[in-house]
Amino acid sequence: MTAVLSGAVAAVKADRGAVLAGAVAVLAAANVVNNRVAPRLAPLTSAAATCALLALARRSGLSWSELGFHRGPPGLRIGGTLASAVAGVYAVGIAVPATRRFFRDERALSLSRARALEEALLQVPVGTVLLEEVGFRGVLHALLTRSHGPRTATAVSSALFGLWHVLPAIDMMAANPALSGLAAGEPPGDGPLEEDRRGEDGAAQDPPARASRWEAARVVAGSVAATGLAGVFFCELRRRGGLAAPSLLHVATNSLGYLFARLAPADPGSGGGRLTGSRGTGPEPPARS
Repeated sequence: MTAVLSGAVAAVKADRGAVLAGAVAVLAAANVVNNRVAPRLAPLTSAAATCALLALARRSGLSWSELGFHRGPPGLRIGGTLASAVAGVYAVGIAVPATRRFFRDERALSLSRARALEEALLQVPVGTVLLEEVGFRGVLHALLTRSHGPRTATAVSSALFGLWHVLPAIDMMAANPALSGLAAGEPPGDGPLEEDRRGEDGAAQDPPARASRWEAARVVAGSVAATGLAGVFFCELRRRGGLAAPSLLHVATNSLGYLFARLAPADPGSGGGRLTGSRGTGPEPPARS
């Protein structure tokens, strides 16, 4: 009897390990497709990946409550409050000249108004936030909690969330050098990622110079660390308000970024104002995170 029970426990553990490995594989594949293969199709890819993750989780015996689909009213209140705070921070950020450049993201400025609305209202909520919140704070967190406890679940899911941002961090170096320099630990305005984009008169130069491998590694490492810490915070929001709380904050952080990037006044001597809807659709931006 002892041997039978031991075999059953081992089989359950092996099955949980297989489900966890399958969930990580689904997320990794979706990350590559959304950032490198077909960014414009991110909503479809993310929706399919989310369904696959939920199917894996439910077949493994996880309940909807364990996956974070609970505490709706508190989650909406917490998330709504934090989303409002994000809007306030962004408004102050673009109003202050010293911080304005951190909000001028070329991925937003290069888009027409229609494409910017698509990014803010479709690509971000469905193509980015849906998969990341259900995947990392929902499925991965629940699987790890059941087998290793909530603290380990928070640590591991947040670390994987940080690694998820390697490809977006590489794209961010060209799209927002000021923010990339900050992620790399450079003093604002002093890093080579910003200096390489400016001429002797301080005006922005296009195209930006390619960052060295060392600079790229610093940006990626800084972004992974920052998003990993953000994952820990999102997990705490999930504990207090289910998936609704981190999802609302996540959508506000990314979608409002498109709005405020376009509202931010151009720096003096930058050689032009922000791009408007009279331009073409521009390059395809990567899935934002």
